[in-house]
Amino acid sequence: MKPEATAMVFMGSNTPFSETKIDLPELKDGELLVKTGYATICTSDLHTFYGRRHSCSHSILGHEIIGEIEKIAPGGVLDYHGNPLKTGDKVTWSVYAFDPDSHTSKKGFPQKSEGLYKYGHEQMNQQYKLNGGFASHCHLRKGTSVFKLPPSLSPAEAAPLNCTHATIAGAIRLAGNLHNKNVLINGVGMLGLSACAMAKEHGATKVWSQDINPEKSEQANAFGADKTFTFGKDHIGDSKENNGEIDVIIETSGSPEGIEKCIPLLSIGGTIILVGSVFPQRDISINAEYMVRNLLSVKGLHNYIPEDLANAIEFLKEAKFKYPFEKLVGIEFPLKELGKAFETGNKGKYYRVGIKP
Repeated sequence: MKPEATAMVFMGSNTPFSETKIDLPELKDGELLVKTGYATICTSDLHTFYGRRHSCSHSILGHEIIGEIEKIAPGGVLDYHGNPLKTGDKVTWSVYAFDPDSHTSKKGFPQKSEGLYKYGHEQMNQQYKLNGGFASHCHLRKGTSVFKLPPSLSPAEAAPLNCTHATIAGAIRLAGNLHNKNVLINGVGMLGLSACAMAKEHGATKVWSQDINPEKSEQANAFGADKTFTFGKDHIGDSKENNGEIDVIIETSGSPEGIEKCIPLLSIGGTIILVGSVFPQRDISINAEYMVRNLLSVKGLHNYIPEDLANAIEFLKEAKFKYPFEKLVGIEFPLKELGKAFETGNKGKYYRVGIKP
C-alpha cells in the first residue's frame, strides 16, 4: 500500500473540515517532506474559516507549524544558514516559498515576490496537496527558508515562531534602534505580547501597551510592558506629559479608529509600524500637513523576510526564560478534532489553540 498522509481539508467558510487521505508526494529538487509535529491556529485561520476573509477552498489551512524532516529530495537541501539538513531534524520554516532571482525579491521584498507560494493559503492541486499545517505532513517547496529548531523550545513555544514572532521581528527591524526610545504597542493579542517583549529586549526605555480589552491589556505586564492602558477609557496623552513622549508605535490591532487615534500620540520624528491591517476595512484619515510638520513616518509590514524569522528564533531562545510564551497556547486538540478546536479558538478565550497531529 502506498504511504499516505491525513489532512483536514478546508472546503469553504463555515463548512466542516473534510478528513482526507493523501498520497505522500515524490520530491523534486530542493524539496522536503516534513512530518508535522505541532501547529497552532492563527487568528487569520479563524478569519478564513468563518468567512471574514477570502481564501482558497479545497486547501489545508494552518501556517504556524513545526515538524521533523521525514524525507529529503535527491541532492540534499540546505537550511537558511547554509548547513545541510538531514532526516530527523526538527525544523520551522518561512510561511512562504519564493524565487530569490525574481524582480521583487532582488528589490529586497521576497515576501511579495512573483510566484510566491504561501503555506496554509494555497489551493490544493495534483502536484502540491500537503501545503498547510492541519495535516500529518507538509510538503516544502524549493525556495522555502528552513531553520533547525533549538532543542530548548517546546512545541507550544516554537509553533508561532514563523508567523507571530517573525512578523514582530520584522516590525522591530523597520522601527530601527529602540535604545533611549519609548514604544507603544497598540493591540495586545499574540502579536502585541510578542511586540512588548521584543521591544523591551531591544532596549526600549519604556514599553506601553493598549487594548480595548482591559484584561488583555493587563496581560502585557507579564511580557515586558511598563504601563498598560485600556483603549477608549484611559487617556495616554496625560501619561505622555509625565513619562515622556512616544517615539515608536507598533500597531497590531488593524483597527482604523485605533490607527487614527495613535498617530497624534507620536513625538516629533516618530514612526508607526502597521502590522495588523490584514483584513478588509475602511480607509483611514490622516492629515498630511500634520504628518509633514511633525516629521512622522508610517511603515507597513506584511509577512516578513527570512532574516526576521532567524532573529525571532534567537529572540525566543532567550526570552522563553523571561516571559510565559508557552502559556499562550491555552488548550490542545488532536488533528481529527480540528472543527472543535476552531470553535474553541473563535470564542477568543485563548491566544492560541494547539493542534497535535
